[in-house]
Amino acid sequence: MRKGFYVIVLSMVLMLVFAAFALAKTEVVLWHMEQPPHRVEQFQRTIDAFNKANPDISVRQVVLDWMEAYTKVMAAIAARQQPDLMFTIPDFTTAVKSSGAVQPVDDIFSYLGERYDFIDAAVEPYNYDGHLWAVPAYGMVHMLWYRKDIFKETGLDPATPPKSWEDLLNYAKKIAEAKNIYGIGVPASKHMYTDQAIYTFMITNKAEDLFDEEGNLIFNNPRTVETYAFYKKLYELSPPDASSWTWAEPQLAFNTGKMAVAIEKGQFLLPFEKESGVSGENLGCAIVPIPEDGQRGSIYYSNGIMVLTSDNKKHEAIKKFLDYLFNPEVNGEWLAGMEPGLFLPVTTNTLQSESFWSHPVISQYRSHVELMIEQSKYGKLFGFTKGRVNPNIGRISGQNILAQVVQKVCLEGVDPAKAVEWGQEEMLKALRK
Repeated sequence: MRKGFYVIVLSMVLMLVFAAFALAKTEVVLWHMEQPPHRVEQFQRTIDAFNKANPDISVRQVVLDWMEAYTKVMAAIAARQQPDLMFTIPDFTTAVKSSGAVQPVDDIFSYLGERYDFIDAAVEPYNYDGHLWAVPAYGMVHMLWYRKDIFKETGLDPATPPKSWEDLLNYAKKIAEAKNIYGIGVPASKHMYTDQAIYTFMITNKAEDLFDEEGNLIFNNPRTVETYAFYKKLYELSPPDASSWTWAEPQLAFNTGKMAVAIEKGQFLLPFEKESGVSGENLGCAIVPIPEDGQRGSIYYSNGIMVLTSDNKKHEAIKKFLDYLFNPEVNGEWLAGMEPGLFLPVTTNTLQSESFWSHPVISQYRSHVELMIEQSKYGKLFGFTKGRVNPNIGRISGQNILAQVVQKVCLEGVDPAKAVEWGQEEMLKALRK
């Protein structure tokens, strides 16, 4: 009698244990650096929909500032408390990869690649050392943004944006003289935005290669010096607080009519009408002006998703989550909903999705978005040119050395040739560490 009782109790306990295991969710912690509330909210809507459809998995987002991302993730890795997924950019990936925590995503990408057609330019910066180190998620590209209403008031043809460096400088001067506002704004802060702005002009002046084919640093060259000298002329026409700009300040200055031209990515679309008080028809978008003997181009890079866990169960959950995220209609809604125009699709499937193109802002500025997608084909990223990836580029970008050279030239008055020479030495020091 007593033996039978114990058997029943033991069976019930085992059933409860098995049930607990069956109901246990696999938690996937995801870190990203898209802080604006509307982006976080869209991310959460996408995560909530996935979690609801997959009750055995729980994806949770954690939001960081880009300026603290490297320090926090390296500290987390050292404490073995890193996230399972982390959004990244190509040079940031090389820096974090040195910790040994970044897992190859070849198998996940192979699975996704059979279902979705990824754009090669978005994939290539993550493909080196025999593996793929992140799944590309969305692309970003620099464009020339200009106020058509201000052009018209100044006597400039709003249908004819500046095409050359000389045009850009002359337009900016004319606007400043006629309207008593700033004709253009370029940053001079020690920030990633400044790195990207100067590099966009380096590309158009054929100074995009930081390394030659043998891997030697070739930053110090006449075209780079010429680019910094031209950039200084633009900075002298910029608002004085451009010395401390990050991402938000130029957008506000542009939208409020404090300045007429900006070189930036596509985040201008969503707030333009509300902040400027004028019709969206007054927002101009064009390719970045090209110097004589230059080339079309601007900085382009894909943001990717790194895997930082080797747990097999989490690995399968991550594969399922990414499969959901890249479903064309889910992907289109996610990208357009986070920040329409800033986040460009990296699969041809999403480029054909109704959810992306039907978003009200994307639909309103469709020609601008199509031009950005076209410009992406001419995009480049420092350390990732000539079909090669320099695995140590993160040591240069992590110190914002391109931006520090801008500060030498624009804020300290150092001759561009001397400043570029200094930059070359600083890059060599960074590479030797």
